[in-house]
Amino acid sequence: MSEPKKLPAPVTNPETKAFWDAATEGRFMIKRCTACGEAHYFPRSICPFCFSDQTVWEQSAGEGEIYTFSIMRKSPTGPYAIGYVTLKEGPSLQTNFVDCDFDALKIGQKVKVVFKPTDGAPLPFFTPV
Repeated sequence: MSEPKKLPAPVTNPETKAFWDAATEGRFMIKRCTACGEAHYFPRSICPFCFSDQTVWEQSAGEGEIYTFSIMRKSPTGPYAIGYVTLKEGPSLQTNFVDCDFDALKIGQKVKVVFKPTDGAPLPFFTPV
């Protein structure tokens, strides 16, 4: 039996440090703009909607639904599924789907965040609820 694929540790910087620190504690964070009220992901200081620098960290429920997905059946590392999830808080993000039967994935299916270990902070992925 082959060993599980080793995941690379994320590269952090001062702008994303709070995100990775929270991931280490099992919390999934997003940013919200206090100027326009929009939530956004990936973590960044400037709001992508109104370009304000008035953004704050907010803990996400880590729950959402599959917007779209694709299954890669042939790859050097084995099959995998990628797609977009729309979080309950509104932002959409690209992710891999893990710990599931890829053939059972459906658009609109409810999913939740799961963290997978690395040599650094754990990486967030999504799995069906």
